[in-house]
Amino acid sequence: MENLIEEILRQVGEDPDREGLVKTPNRVKKAYEFLTSGYKANIDELVNGAIFEESTTGMVLVRDIELYSLCEHHLLPFFGRAHVAYIPNKKIIGISKIPRIVDVFARRLQVQERLTDQIAQAIQETLDPLGVGVVIKAKHLCMMMRGVEKQNSELFTSSLLGLFKTDATTRSEFLDLIRTGSH
Repeated sequence: MENLIEEILRQVGEDPDREGLVKTPNRVKKAYEFLTSGYKANIDELVNGAIFEESTTGMVLVRDIELYSLCEHHLLPFFGRAHVAYIPNKKIIGISKIPRIVDVFARRLQVQERLTDQIAQAIQETLDPLGVGVVIKAKHLCMMMRGVEKQNSELFTSSLLGLFKTDATTRSEFLDLIRTGSH
């Protein structure tokens, strides 16, 4: 990868041997390894048995989970917040696992629409809850820095499964909770 980064530097008119750029190919390689580490992640290993029997039936919501990802169309970042909820079906998950699941899928080349669905499906497959709701609000640098150059536009995506899709009261509670105190 480092040779490819050196060639990109040359193609944009830079000198890869210039003092400030000498270590750039290695730094970029390490950055991309981190930013795409979700490809190597395994959800079962990440959850690591942190699923617990519990009779609670109320909604569990982790709101405002920061996420950073790379747009697969331009390899530019998009960033925002995910709101992830589920209705337990006799099982709950350690709450720190939910942001970790978000990161697994965000640390891949992505489109926000797929990212939203992947998070919801992973929660569904891991817990078999009565329902899952995921909403993501993000800003995309591919729209902000180039193309239409719209700095204030945000993309909202949602994925609703089970009761979140079929029950209007559950869906409404979820949407009300993520709006309360949002930025």
